[in-house]
Amino acid sequence: MNAIEKIALTKIKGIGPKTTRLLLAYCGSLEEIFRSTKKELSLIPGIHKSSIDLLLSKSYLDDAEWEFRFVEENAIDVLWFEDAAYPNRLRHCEDSPLLLYKKGNCDLNNSKIVSIVGTRNATHYGRKLTEELIAELRHLGVLVVSGLAIGIDHAAHRSAMQCGLETTAVLGHGLDKIYPYQHADMAREICTRGCLLTEYASGTKLDKTNFPMRNRIVAGLSDVTVVVEAANRGGALITADIANSYNRDVCAFPGAVDWPYSQGCNELIRSNKAHLINNGQQLLQLMSWDEDREAVTSTGIQLPLIMELDADEEFVYRYMKDSQEVGIDDLAAYCQWPQSKLAIILLQLEMSGLIRALPGKIYTII
Repeated sequence: MNAIEKIALTKIKGIGPKTTRLLLAYCGSLEEIFRSTKKELSLIPGIHKSSIDLLLSKSYLDDAEWEFRFVEENAIDVLWFEDAAYPNRLRHCEDSPLLLYKKGNCDLNNSKIVSIVGTRNATHYGRKLTEELIAELRHLGVLVVSGLAIGIDHAAHRSAMQCGLETTAVLGHGLDKIYPYQHADMAREICTRGCLLTEYASGTKLDKTNFPMRNRIVAGLSDVTVVVEAANRGGALITADIANSYNRDVCAFPGAVDWPYSQGCNELIRSNKAHLINNGQQLLQLMSWDEDREAVTSTGIQLPLIMELDADEEFVYRYMKDSQEVGIDDLAAYCQWPQSKLAIILLQLEMSGLIRALPGKIYTII
């Protein structure tokens, strides 16, 4: 499947990440999705007739070809969610983008990734906390993720590069522009010391609704999200809530009770939505990164990979581990789920390299 068709599938109105995963589960591959007839597609539950008509019309191909020329001319990588280079942590999130555009060169599957977020109205204290935190992480070679915004985001990217660490800036628009405009020079520097990353195609209008959507990528890319300074509303708290929904760790620095840009952090800690940290060493201890060793199971599978599974995926995997080989009908009976849901979970486990499909809709542990 070439990049044009991958891009094209993201441009069909009504066919988002969840629907595409359903299409893949039923059709087996992208090639088969595009080869399927109207009758075959209409048998798939949850696919609207209007989306089927658009898929069959091929009207989106010209737009996709234009986008492909743009990424080719600007040395942009297209990461499809089944590709090995696609960030594995993000892949396990139910609403992860099907496709990402990446400008630059860094490992989005680094063994240790930290997202650092906070207010645009960063104080000297907040910038200092950010700089000191990243300095304490530099010996681990972590990847630092943020959103290229003014304030704490800017301090995180700048501090990471000053410490010789790679950094990823997640954007709420296409790679044909940079927002905020005053960060254009920083964006160019990040491309040489990390990467810019977005789910949005070129020509996407700047829209305030894009940025909360961007925050799910910031949260999903990392092992832990750290909130440095935050008011009682704003993007940093949205990112923290999303990270919690992904069962990722969240940390926050406490602040003065009467300071507006500490209220968000203090509330996250008070409501048990974030671990209280005062320095980088406490973050290392929380994440067990101070031990700097990999735990491996008796089957040779690294524990961090298993821990990235959501509850449904782990439920299926544990059952299959005991049964070795199992048919989809037996699995559906055991789980008491519709086969449409089970098919998507099996696809995720297969993409994670934990199981393998055999002829006759039989699955086995690898």
